[in-house]
Amino acid sequence: MTTALPPRAGRRCHNALNPLHSTLYFSPDLDREFTALGFTDQSAMRLAARSAALGAVGAGTVAATFYNYNHELLARHLPAVWETASPADVLDARLRTADATLRRLLGDAATSPEMTEAAGLALRATEACTRHARPLYSAHADLPVPEEPHLAYWYAATLLREHRGDGHLTALLSAGLDPVEALASHTATGKGMAPRWVLGSRGWRRADWDAAVERLRERGLLDADGELTEAGTALRAELEEHTDRLDSAPYEHLGAAGVERLTELGRGFLFAAAAAGAFPADLTGKG
Repeated sequence: MTTALPPRAGRRCHNALNPLHSTLYFSPDLDREFTALGFTDQSAMRLAARSAALGAVGAGTVAATFYNYNHELLARHLPAVWETASPADVLDARLRTADATLRRLLGDAATSPEMTEAAGLALRATEACTRHARPLYSAHADLPVPEEPHLAYWYAATLLREHRGDGHLTALLSAGLDPVEALASHTATGKGMAPRWVLGSRGWRRADWDAAVERLRERGLLDADGELTEAGTALRAELEEHTDRLDSAPYEHLGAAGVERLTELGRGFLFAAAAAGAFPADLTGKG
């Protein structure tokens, strides 16, 4: 049974849950676990961590499913990473990382009744996720649900993240934004990663970024100062609304009261993690 939700309620819920999943990629616990597996390169660690659910895939599959990574970067590490550790070993290490990271960042909240409640709500939302045309979600949905509530919550947040993310790629394609244009226009909103983080993690060069910015200017989406124009602001808003429409099912299934409560709980965990130093201070912004 579905119920009508307030505008953007699903997006707000996603925005509360998604960053807690992402703490993994900034965690020293990931470096420790993956170094123990034999990894020596941080890019290889993070690419393996996110793609392992797909199996021992190569650069082409990851370029298609991640969308905004430079294929040259991916090809330097994939499929070679699977010679260092199997996808199964990587997934085990990833779950150990999530366990250590959440316990460190959240303290007693990681094992609280509120965490158990949040895990139940998030898992209920995932019951309405769909697999078709959603490769990263579908691959993760094949993994077992962890027993401990904080890990079940992290796993459900991962499913909801990838479900929305897979749909967002459809919206990006419909809007005619290539990988770097998508990144640059998101950064221009002030909510995306700062350029140095984009270039460092996605494998693009400054020349690639500057060329994408110029293309966005030619389309009338950015002005001479690199700020979004009225048309650019409208395009980014429509991108999110398109993604909302494609990602509405899990939140409608959970219902308005459940979404409101899950958002409240998720924000509490997120604020605690951020206060504990989960994210770099300069991660987002236009500079």
